[in-house]
Amino acid sequence: MSTANRIENFPVSFFAMIMGMSGLTIAWQKAAHVLQTSSSIATPLALISSLLFVGLILAYGIKLMRFPHAVTEELQHPVKLNFFPAISISLILLSVVFLSINQQAAFYLWLVGIVLHLGLTLYVMSVWIHHDRFEIHHMNPAWFIPVVGNVLVPITGTVLGYTEISWFFFSVGLVFWVVLFTIIFYRVLFHQPLPEKMMPTFFILIAPPAVGFLSYSSLIGGIDSFARVLYYVALFLTLLLLTQFRRFAKLQFFLSWWAYSFPLAAITISSMKMFELTQKSVFIALSWVLLVLLSLVVAYLLFKTSKAVQKHKICQPES
Repeated sequence: MSTANRIENFPVSFFAMIMGMSGLTIAWQKAAHVLQTSSSIATPLALISSLLFVGLILAYGIKLMRFPHAVTEELQHPVKLNFFPAISISLILLSVVFLSINQQAAFYLWLVGIVLHLGLTLYVMSVWIHHDRFEIHHMNPAWFIPVVGNVLVPITGTVLGYTEISWFFFSVGLVFWVVLFTIIFYRVLFHQPLPEKMMPTFFILIAPPAVGFLSYSSLIGGIDSFARVLYYVALFLTLLLLTQFRRFAKLQFFLSWWAYSFPLAAITISSMKMFELTQKSVFIALSWVLLVLLSLVVAYLLFKTSKAVQKHKICQPES
């Protein structure tokens, strides 16, 4: 396949890789403070995440200029549409990464990220409301992606002092998480199973309550009963999905495998935050287990993705 054709078929879902890499970076940054790991591990991860984001933005920008019809098709697709907010989420996550490196850079990344994310959320929800083609089988956990981005905003926002803006985004994300969570369970229980390609997106179920716990505890400056509910719901969903390991292990590799990474990062960071807030040693042990698992999963995803790129199995037209 020619380079032009590969650019035309470059999927917006590639930005899920940045979410995973940024999540891993933040997890190791947090581990340096909580688990007393080496602070040097997070530095190259931050660089790799930033360079990957720049590379993907350039590639998708070329696609937008040369093949605008292909971008329009993704914007109108009932599943691919929900991956566009992964671009703004990547910016918000990178702002978290840069909080401990350069707060001015973190502010600009956060500002651009939240403005873009608000616009994308409004667009996606407008499409949801006024659609004439969506059916229940189009619903899958990837629809959470716009919601997760809203819940992420307070992590950087509270540090920078933008409390009310943070509450605004958190409120939107939390309410619509509950709505979408209900619809997704209805779809899973009473309709046909998710296609194999979308099975990894089940892990996205972990992200809203895990990120919600991090943001809510930042907003209130501590922990309360509701914060515990958010964390333990995320932990239960993690355990539920890990018990399905054999099912996931049989799946053919798709780019959607990156859906494993960010949710695992979110519950890992949340577990370290729980230790900070409760000082219960069980969360130290849990944090170590999750951090090792997360690191192995991301390393494997990078390996599988690089192999798929070399074999031209990615950026191909859908059959």
